[in-house]
Amino acid sequence: MNPKPPTILKCLLLPLFLSLPLFLFLLQTPSTATLRHRQPPAGIRIRPGYTSYATYINRQLNKTQNPKLRRIWRTRDWDRKVRVFSQFFQLLQSKNLLHNSSRALCVGARVGQEVEALRRVGVPDSIGLDLVPSPPLVVEGDFHAQPFGDGTFDFEFSNVFDHALYPEKFAREIERTLRPGGVCALHVAVSRRADKYSANDVFGGVEAVVGLFKGSEVVYTRKVDGFGLDTEIVFRKKKKGG
Repeated sequence: MNPKPPTILKCLLLPLFLSLPLFLFLLQTPSTATLRHRQPPAGIRIRPGYTSYATYINRQLNKTQNPKLRRIWRTRDWDRKVRVFSQFFQLLQSKNLLHNSSRALCVGARVGQEVEALRRVGVPDSIGLDLVPSPPLVVEGDFHAQPFGDGTFDFEFSNVFDHALYPEKFAREIERTLRPGGVCALHVAVSRRADKYSANDVFGGVEAVVGLFKGSEVVYTRKVDGFGLDTEIVFRKKKKGG
């Protein structure tokens, strides 16, 4: 017996319906030609090999979803990294740049050691963002397009600047989601090449990173030993009219 017309129609439309999210995603991501010919920010080199934004995302997921790495991050590395991050945050507290009442975001937080460190030093309203969620500390999201409203946070921290395929978008999203007067602390590699999953390398010094944060002013920079990253840059978002 032949299928009834509604069943045939359903069979034809279902694949189209299921492919719609993928189609919309591809419309919003850069084309191969755009990736190949775009001009990177001054002093920052984008690593080759990314033929599309999906290729970039898949490479980042290869690290973030790696079961062995996630097990290490949650066990052997957990206490050590929480302790070191806590020291970084306590220094910011001593400089009156981070407060117990701050609403804080850790960008690219993986399993959330940074978030746990913030909560342990007395900043309870803290959350992390990563491609792969890690409840309850880390929610899902792309740091090139943060899923938060303008001016949501008082403080943002990140040590994954080198993983940004679009460093200018990374910086713009931090500034967008920071409130006026809010503080951002970045750990970056300016004297060495970052890890194999990095999407960019800074060869123009601190100035190359600072130049991306057009709506902020530098509070200070200093050398750190931050798990392969050597420089801390702390910004304050300018207030309107400032």
